[in-house]
Amino acid sequence: MLGTGTKLEPSGGRLHGLDHLRALAILLVLLFHYHVYYGIPEIFSPTGLPALSAFGWSGVDLFFVLSGYLIGDKLLSDLDRFDRIRFTTFYANRAFRILPAYLAVVAIYFTIAELREGRALPPLWTFLTFTQNLPKDLYANTFSHAWSLSVEGQFYLIFPVLLFFVSMTSLRNRLLYFLLALVVFGVLVRYFSWLEYVEPVVGRRRIGAALKYLYYPTYTRLDGLAVGVAIAAAFRYQPKIRELLTRHGNFMLFAGLALLVGCYHLFGGNILSESFTTLETTLIGFPLVSISYGMMVVSALSPNSFLFRIQFRPSAMLATLSYAIYLVHKMTNHWINTRSAHYFDLNDVQVFVACLVAAIAGGLLLHLVIEKRFLRLRERLIT
Repeated sequence: MLGTGTKLEPSGGRLHGLDHLRALAILLVLLFHYHVYYGIPEIFSPTGLPALSAFGWSGVDLFFVLSGYLIGDKLLSDLDRFDRIRFTTFYANRAFRILPAYLAVVAIYFTIAELREGRALPPLWTFLTFTQNLPKDLYANTFSHAWSLSVEGQFYLIFPVLLFFVSMTSLRNRLLYFLLALVVFGVLVRYFSWLEYVEPVVGRRRIGAALKYLYYPTYTRLDGLAVGVAIAAAFRYQPKIRELLTRHGNFMLFAGLALLVGCYHLFGGNILSESFTTLETTLIGFPLVSISYGMMVVSALSPNSFLFRIQFRPSAMLATLSYAIYLVHKMTNHWINTRSAHYFDLNDVQVFVACLVAAIAGGLLLHLVIEKRFLRLRERLIT
């Protein structure tokens, strides 16, 4: 969600399929956080929206897969074109894309108390160093969703260096094996973390331990990023695999959705459930969620799939605003749920709708005032 572009493909048009998935990811996150903090209005129960919202945490995993693919493709393209990674250009691009809007929201959180959801803010230095998730303070849960920005920020910092060293060895032609090793490493770390921190405790303390030591740390959440990079590597260096996968784009979409339904039941529908803390979920749950979304990304990149071909302007808008919406949505939710009653007489459904609208409007404002200006500056300064 730290926002890499989905706008260009070789033909010069938008990658509409990736727009749809990025829009889906931000909607899932919006629904999940509303579900956790305020509860989805009961009137929506017959529609299945509360159940979908409870699984909305997986929207972050979809963001991870998308980021892994897009960043992986950019870096691999550099290697192919220049036989090196242009570190200065890459990091400058990321800084212009990520930092202005992020730092603006950090400043708002630390100066306007009325907009702070949660119990307390973590120390400022954890936000400035993108280390808020190492380890995650479960009590200081204001702007807690910055944990995923920390994961991606660390990925952007470290992965180009890893890829540089891999490219200088015989592993360059075996990049997929290296990525598989990263996934296996993450599974092993989760296993030993489960044995040490989760298995010995029970009840809500067990769920808290699983969140702190399995869900939030970067070293246990490598699955989605690795799956995304693997897709980029396979599409670039394995034409037979790419041709095989993209030939069945619609099948990949529905197979990914079917696998995702299985993941829903494996996790008990929610990371705040006892099912989330089991060893089986610890070992295979996160990889399966990432593979599910990876299949959907493959579908989005397949020219014969309707996900690739359908153009839907709201998807493109949400994709463009997804990073900004992600940054502001908890503060807009909090203000409307705690302050709007002073000005309006709204029922729970109206408050829910108002929160969705306010999150998008807040994201749009942040995009226009901060994000877009720095993106234009980036275009002028970086070639």
